[in-house]
Amino acid sequence: MIVSMLSMPEGTLTCGHVSEARARLATSRFLFVDVELPEDGAPDEPPLARLLGLEAEDLAWLGRKGESARAEIFGESGAFVVPAVDVDRVIHVHALVTERYLVTVHRGSAPLIGNVTARFPLESPPDSVAMLFLLLDEAMETYRRAAVQALLEVEDLEDAMFRRRGPEQLYRLSRLRRTAALLHHTLLPYHRVAEESVTRRVMNRGFHQERQQLVREYRRTANLVLADIESLQETARRAFGSYSSLVSGDQNGVINRLAVVSTIFLPLTFLTGFFGMNFAYLTDELESGAVFWLLAVGLQVVFLLVALYVLHRNRLWRMLREDDSDPDDE
Repeated sequence: MIVSMLSMPEGTLTCGHVSEARARLATSRFLFVDVELPEDGAPDEPPLARLLGLEAEDLAWLGRKGESARAEIFGESGAFVVPAVDVDRVIHVHALVTERYLVTVHRGSAPLIGNVTARFPLESPPDSVAMLFLLLDEAMETYRRAAVQALLEVEDLEDAMFRRRGPEQLYRLSRLRRTAALLHHTLLPYHRVAEESVTRRVMNRGFHQERQQLVREYRRTANLVLADIESLQETARRAFGSYSSLVSGDQNGVINRLAVVSTIFLPLTFLTGFFGMNFAYLTDELESGAVFWLLAVGLQVVFLLVALYVLHRNRLWRMLREDDSDPDDE
């Protein structure tokens, strides 16, 4: 267990034991405490709230593994389980806020917390609630960055497949579509509970004007992030449609080539089949070498030349060559 403590407004960051954090939580007027728990928690580990001296409150969920999305405001405190994107995975940060302190808990490393503490000197939050909204905004920023990066990758793949299509592009599109689904499915439940809880709190006439502004900015940011994720999902679906269209175009080209070959050889097949019949006239009268060269070979050559002339006049050869041409060679 790693415990970091940031005293405000001094902005002094220190690391210590959980007992030290417990003592400072009881006396400090403005404190931020971050607790990093091991990813594989022991089944018999003591409740974190008790270790921090918060056992008087209903905080059994704090630090518990597998906790679902939460955004509750009751009295002078708030409880949140906030999702955030860390590279290619989603982590959940537990947050408890009161008028005096903000406690965050997560399992394993969370770069989100480092980003939040780095913003403290610039933002200078006046109280723990403002610190909480810094955390919420930074969590939404991780989703936005992941969505924008995936969106750019999808668009680059779509451009590349029009130049030269390959099966690895389909695999990468599948991964990106899975990323879009992961972002949407992990953010939407939290957004719904947060929207309901925060909206109900904002409608309270006793809610401070400054905090109403923080809530409005957060809601606007969250809605924009959801719009970015939905745009990513739509772009991924469009890219899959483009890939399917390209495959269909290649199949149509193969069918056209087969049709051309059939057009050329169908008369030849008819002639060989006709003169291969055992009619008495064919077997008794058409026996000379001249007749053989005239009918068996000459007619086939004539039909072949006529078929090639028709294909040339209709520009079918040029159309097939254009289908096979590579835009990169132009």
